Amino acid sequence: MRTWAFKAMGSPCEVQVDCDDQALAARMGRIAEDEALRIEAKFSRYRADSVVGRINSSAGEAITVDAETAALLDYAQACFVMSQGLFDITSGILRRAWTFDGSDRVPPSEMVESLLPLVGWDKVEWHAPVLRLMPGMEIDLGGLGKEYAVDRALGRIVEHHYAPALVNFGGDLRVSGPRADGSHWRILIEGIEDEQTGSAWLGIESGAITTSGDARRYVRKDGRRYGHILDPRNGMPVIGAPRAVTVAAASCMEAGILSTLAMLHGADAEAFLKEEHVSAWVTR
Repeated sequence: MRTWAFKAMGSPCEVQVDCDDQALAARMGRIAEDEALRIEAKFSRYRADSVVGRINSSAGEAITVDAETAALLDYAQACFVMSQGLFDITSGILRRAWTFDGSDRVPPSEMVESLLPLVGWDKVEWHAPVLRLMPGMEIDLGGLGKEYAVDRALGRIVEHHYAPALVNFGGDLRVSGPRADGSHWRILIEGIEDEQTGSAWLGIESGAITTSGDARRYVRKDGRRYGHILDPRNGMPVIGAPRAVTVAAASCMEAGILSTLAMLHGADAEAFLKEEHVSAWVTR
């Protein structure tokens, strides 16, 4: 087994290749890294020269986007409709009120409420390939970007090389197929650190696994823990959300949206996952 490690999408990333050829593993790793860095540069909200940066600085003007961006916006819109507004790429602006750094800083309700007029995909004019946001609104593709990058990176690897590979970006991962000997890949799902909940090993021969949770991103005030999963309809952390949800699906984007939506369903996470007929593990 050979591993190529790098950092992108704000996470430690790695490509595991089931072969003894170090040069081949390095080539596959570089392909994945180049694709991840391309996507990061194109869609990062932190870069003024990215597509997202250009959209967010449009000040109410119409923006024409390229085909790749249009496909992601179409997907985001489909998720918004399917989730009845629970998944909303305009809700990232709520980070102006919330900082989930483990502190006790809970924003005043007035601050949260002042941002809600700027949240809501239904307020956006989207007729591909033309997008228009209300002045002051922003989009944030962070809820899709890492999973999209995993799928794209693995796809690029498969186009060029034959060796079985696993692409893992910060715990969201996908494999090209079984290992060289036909066995499954062993994946460690980390436990919740501050409550000593144990880790678990999963086996995967195809598809993807993602985990959504609040183990590292939260605030705590007066004995109450506020996880970073926000309900875009009221700007507040979801009540009754699990500590973590892990989902297995055919692609990383599919697994990622399902694990995120399960968190957004709060106390009904298990019922949602059962209705979707997916393999999932919920930690409370």
